[in-house]
Amino acid sequence: MSAEVVAAPGVHALCCTDVSVAYGSVPVVAGISLAAARGEWIAVIGPNGAGKSSLLRAIAGVVDHSGSIVVTDGRRPGPGDVAMVPQAPVLPPGMTVGEYVLLGRTAHLGWLARESRRDREIVSAVIRRLGLVPFADRLVTELSGGEAQRVVIARALAQQAPVMLLDEPTSALDLGHQVAVLELVDQLRRTEQLTVIAAMHDLTTAARFADRLVLIDGGRVVAAGTPAEVLQPERLSGVYDTSLMVHDLHGELVVLPGPRDPRKY
Repeated sequence: MSAEVVAAPGVHALCCTDVSVAYGSVPVVAGISLAAARGEWIAVIGPNGAGKSSLLRAIAGVVDHSGSIVVTDGRRPGPGDVAMVPQAPVLPPGMTVGEYVLLGRTAHLGWLARESRRDREIVSAVIRRLGLVPFADRLVTELSGGEAQRVVIARALAQQAPVMLLDEPTSALDLGHQVAVLELVDQLRRTEQLTVIAAMHDLTTAARFADRLVLIDGGRVVAAGTPAEVLQPERLSGVYDTSLMVHDLHGELVVLPGPRDPRKY
């Protein structure tokens, strides 16, 4: 398939053209292009090592890449344009949850400027919406994995960047908090035209929330389109190297492993 991904209609919040990433002499992203519209959710799916995280890091500007990545007015994205939720965030010792989430406002501050009352109101609202009020004064290094994941997402939401990059955003959360966090992100992208590009392992969850899926393998695009277009059993079974089935359950696509062969066990 061509590196070009068909873009959704509307004003594009982010455009990637022929983006490639290599670590030393090893290519991990090979000529991927995509365009994300305002308020659109794109899920980047694929097996481990496919290049999902590296593509997001290139968009965030934290790894070197070739090709072009621009925001609406043709600029390269800056700190105020893109918020990143990494898969393995580093939490600074000695900092409380409230202080850490407030760091999300840094992109909006001038040189040597201090946070305003408005900045603190935004942070307080995000902390409430993510159910983090009981943890606001706790040190970030004292949190459980799931609590820390919510705090990192809170910091990204407090940044109020028009594009949010999520790298396996719910990997450390229980089912209840997974749904709560993803529903909040979904609400924000609908009400505030937040553009979401998320690397996701769970294909069922990706199909539930994303407008479009981009399936990559070996750093290249295998398929792109609506969940129904991309989640084809034969295609998925080939890419993931295991038998997978796709079911329509009350209008939602559910991806499950194929039946076990008892003769193998």
